[in-house]
Amino acid sequence: MRSSLLSGRAFRSARRGTIAMSTKLQLLLITLLVTVLIVDVSSAQRRRKYRRRTTTTEAPVQDEIMNMLEADEIAEEAATAEEAEVILENGRNEVGSKQQRLLQDPCMDKHCGAGRVCKNTEEGTAECVCVELCNQEVDPRRKVCTNYNETLGSDCEVYQARCFCDTDDARCRGPDYQHVHIVYYGECRQMPMCKEEDMADFPRRMRDWLFNIMRDLADRQELSSHYLKMQREAETNHTLRWSNAAIWKWCDLDGHPHDRTVSRHELFPIKAPLMALEHCIAPFLDSCDINNDHKITLVEWGKCLQLDEVSLLFSYFSRE
Repeated sequence: MRSSLLSGRAFRSARRGTIAMSTKLQLLLITLLVTVLIVDVSSAQRRRKYRRRTTTTEAPVQDEIMNMLEADEIAEEAATAEEAEVILENGRNEVGSKQQRLLQDPCMDKHCGAGRVCKNTEEGTAECVCVELCNQEVDPRRKVCTNYNETLGSDCEVYQARCFCDTDDARCRGPDYQHVHIVYYGECRQMPMCKEEDMADFPRRMRDWLFNIMRDLADRQELSSHYLKMQREAETNHTLRWSNAAIWKWCDLDGHPHDRTVSRHELFPIKAPLMALEHCIAPFLDSCDINNDHKITLVEWGKCLQLDEVSLLFSYFSRE
């Protein structure tokens, strides 16, 4: 009986302990829940405050940046306008200075041909007059042989003689001298006859000479980029060796007017320096004018140098 009573008391005591423990756990959970809610509310308030602070500070910063950029643009426009004004003013000064120099020296913009010089007149204008005195050349290579087989001291004397006749000057040597011109450089001499075997070999020698001249000019960087490219092609491709050199020289001779033909007059730069050294150059160049119209076409030039016409024309039109 007594043991049963003790067992009942122990059961009731254990039950009360369990209930107390459960109550404590519930209180602890409620406390944690309240704490979490308080923390969330505080975080939300801080975020709202941060947003308000960000919103109120970003706008002034952006405005300040835009103001700075606008100020820079205004300053840049002002500097550009000032620079343009300076350039315009310099241009006015340059034009004014040139006009002033022209008033002081009208010959500044006057171009006179060979054998003539510019002279200021009493009226303040410029005119071209014949050269009064040519410089005395001491180098015999500067002497020239004319088409009248007459040796003159320099090319200046040839152009002076033409000018005297063109202007009806009393110093004109005769009406024929109105057409006097240089045949070759050096003193006049009896040219040996060009033998048939020399003439037969001359095209080959001429081709070699043209290619070597083109190569020398390329080495001295005196060729334009276009002809420099042709010269390099000729170095690596032997089929273009002669044709490219021939095209280069033919185009070089075709000067004024640029009409895709070479006149007898335009042959002067190649004929005059070589006449004293190559007695076959004159008859060779004469033979290039196949139809005797005083003009040498590219086809005639190629035949004269014994080049294949198709290859020559292909190289010529490929470069354009």
